[in-house]
Amino acid sequence: MNFIISGKNIEVTPGLKDAIEQKLSKLERYFTPETEIIVTLSVEKGRQKIEVTIPVKGNIIRSEQTSNDMYVSIDLVEEVIERQLRKYKNKLVAKSQGHATSSAPSGSIRTEFIESEEEAPEDNEIRIVRTKKFGIKPMFPEDACIQMELLGHSFFVFSNAETDEVNVVYKRKDGSFGLIEPEFS
Repeated sequence: MNFIISGKNIEVTPGLKDAIEQKLSKLERYFTPETEIIVTLSVEKGRQKIEVTIPVKGNIIRSEQTSNDMYVSIDLVEEVIERQLRKYKNKLVAKSQGHATSSAPSGSIRTEFIESEEEAPEDNEIRIVRTKKFGIKPMFPEDACIQMELLGHSFFVFSNAETDEVNVVYKRKDGSFGLIEPEFS
């Protein structure tokens, strides 16, 4: 695996580089030797953040973790990526079992990883534990943001009064708001 490590507002010391390579090298069993792992470290307002991006045949495996200690962030990011890889494996296995001919795995994923009998633990299974129904009344996106804030939620589903379509407003990490509009192809 080829590590590309950079820092924003932080010097990438040999100790940090070693910690990253040691922790993320546990992922070696999933990837071919030429796989690139792009790591960006940053410090913002005392928060230590690590972003890891792994391009895999048309997909991207990515995690971003923040804590008060960069070494803790490194540990967290490795756990999340490993969990994502197990889910990705299950998708690939299901896809190949659904077709008569087994498709070859993508360029950066090891064949042994996909063919291994090890299944992801059942606790990673997606389960919907609650269904909610509510009336949607037409409103403008700005009003939806106010309603979301009043409810203390991080997102809000509403009928856009301008377009008559179902939209979602959400609160971004930086405190600003985002709007999701449907795009039918």
